[in-house]
Parts: sequence; structure tokens; C-alpha cells
Amino acid sequence: MENFKNLGLRKNIVKAIAEIGIETPTEVQAEVIPFLMQSNSDIVAQAQTGTGKTAAFGLPLLERINPKLNVVQGLILCPTRELGQQIAKQLFKFTKYTDKIFVESVFGGAQIEKQISSLRRPTHIIVATPGRLIDLIKRKAVDIRKVQTVILDEADEMMSMGFKKELDEILTQTSFVENKWLFSATMPPSIKQIIKTHLSPSAKFFQLSKRNVVNKNIDHQFLICDEKEKFAILMQILGSDKDSRGVIFCKTKNAAQTLAKQLIAKNIATDAIQGDLKQKDRDKVMRAFKNGTHRVLVATDLAARGIDVEGLNFVIHYQLPDKEEYYTHRSGRTARAGNRGVSLALIESKEVKQIRYFEKNLKISFKQIRRKK
Repeated sequence: MENFKNLGLRKNIVKAIAEIGIETPTEVQAEVIPFLMQSNSDIVAQAQTGTGKTAAFGLPLLERINPKLNVVQGLILCPTRELGQQIAKQLFKFTKYTDKIFVESVFGGAQIEKQISSLRRPTHIIVATPGRLIDLIKRKAVDIRKVQTVILDEADEMMSMGFKKELDEILTQTSFVENKWLFSATMPPSIKQIIKTHLSPSAKFFQLSKRNVVNKNIDHQFLICDEKEKFAILMQILGSDKDSRGVIFCKTKNAAQTLAKQLIAKNIATDAIQGDLKQKDRDKVMRAFKNGTHRVLVATDLAARGIDVEGLNFVIHYQLPDKEEYYTHRSGRTARAGNRGVSLALIESKEVKQIRYFEKNLKISFKQIRRKK
């Protein structure tokens, strides 16, 4: 069994990660960390959510930071506020026994003046959503001239959320950087274009997802029913284990809002998270879900990007997604950090062909379950 010390990490970092219960590297960590420790290089790592990507890029990044230099040395770009805060929190834990490395998380939907004030303090690493980083650069609140490493986390999510223009601008401004590390669960054409335009032709590819596109700890299931039966079946599922927690996915904002209202009317503690929510309302919903006040969360695909809540038992596809990358991201909300989870699709008979398509392209196997009478 390989441990982190064997990957070339310093003892004080190994000690910190062991204290938070991380002792054996995941597949992506075991492959990526030793390579990044050895040389300056661009990399592309294709790995699904929940596989330990933050440590895979975060630990080598921390090894490269010089705490004595009071300049921004690392940039981490991510799609959402929640993911950015989570990354910054993890990096803080990793540095418990090192010289102080200062990490600042900045994102849209919050007061920019407060973030500008925070950035006046010593800052070595900035974790940012793309739009907010550009705003801060334009205001001269961030100096990126000394940056040595740029990381794109969940790059496909950033593209699907409409950040292509911002990513192009940031990567153009940091074209001098020798280390550009791109992590993505899927490789749509838009990501391939980013790689072709902004990364070195000699970039190292880690295609872990070819072997395992979706987390192997997820049990994939489907249940065939009529549209009019769906809600009753959902209530039956939620009633069978009242301690279980998870996310229920819909394809549209209206469907998510309607379903949340129906569940609340049946005394299920929930709320909907969808694209029209203001940041403060989104934060309120997420707080209630994370602290256990809400048992389930009803979400649309884009609004749920970057959500990482520990201990979720299930994902339910109340409406099946059209694209395989959406299925990958949805199901990745459960079975995180080595736990098992269930991804259940409630489908009409005509949608079985979509299930077979996912099986073939994602190299997974679905089990059909039947409604309890």
C-alpha cells in the first residue's frame, strides 16, 4: 500500500493529511502527485468528482509555494463559490505544520470591496471563480505577474456554466506560466479547444476516467414508471429510510421548484437550488442542507455544480439528463470519500434506451428495481 511519503511529499504535509484521515492515496493522487513533484509541466487529468482531485493538485501546489515571498504564486480556478471555499479550506488543513501559506477564496455574488480588502493581506494562493478574478485583476486588486502555477478544477463545469471567454482571457494573461494543470470529469470539444489553445503540446495526459468514468462505489439503478406515478414512488423511496440524505435532480428550474413545493407539502424538509436564486438565497439553502435542516435538496444540473456535502446516501434522477456528462456530475454527488451510494433514475419505458446509452458510454451497469406494492 503506497502512502503519501512515498509520493515525495514533505513530512510536515504528510503529518497534516494523516491527521484528517487521509493515509492511502487515491488513484488520481498516486498517478498525478509524483509527476507534478518532479518537474514543471502542463497536465490534463480526466477524473470524476469525489476521487480526491483537490489533494492531487493541492499538495504539489503547496510544495511549490515559497512562504517568504509575499506574492501570489498559485491560481486555482473553479466553477462555484461552494467549491472554491471547499478547496481553500482543504489547503488550510494541509498546511497545519508548514510555514504559513495564505490562501484567499474569491467569487461572484459577494461584496467585491471586502474581497479587495482581504487581498491586501499577504496572499500566496488565490482560489477564484473566473468572472470575479477578472474583475479583481481589472481593479488592480490582484497581481498575477509572479504566478507560477495555474489550476483549472472541474474545467468542464466552468465551460458549461458559460465561463469560456473568461478562461480564455485568464489563460492568455498567464501564458508565461510553466505549470498549467487542468482537471475535468469529461472532455467535450470546448475543453479540447482550451487544451489546444493554452496548454503545451507536450502536456502530460492522465486519462483515469477511461478506466473508470464514474465512481465505482456508486450503485446505478433504474425504476420504470409512468410520469403520473413518479411522485408517489419518490415518496415511497423517501419513506423507506427516513435517515438517508441526498439530491433529487430535475432538468428545468420550473420542475425543480414545483417538486420542492410538493415535497414540502408532504412534510419533507427540502428546498430547490436553481439558476435564478440570488447568491444569499443559494447560501441559505446550502447552509440548511449541509447542517441537516433539509434532508434532501432538489436541484437542476447547472445550479448543483460544485456542491460537495459529505455523507449523502443517494442521488435520484427525477428527470433523466440528456447528456452523459450531466449523469456523471449528478451521480458524483454521492459515494464520496470512499463511501458507497445509490444513483437511482425514475424513468418511463421509452427512456430505457438512454439508460443503455449511459451503460455503454460510461462503462457502468444499471440494475432494474421494481416498485414495492
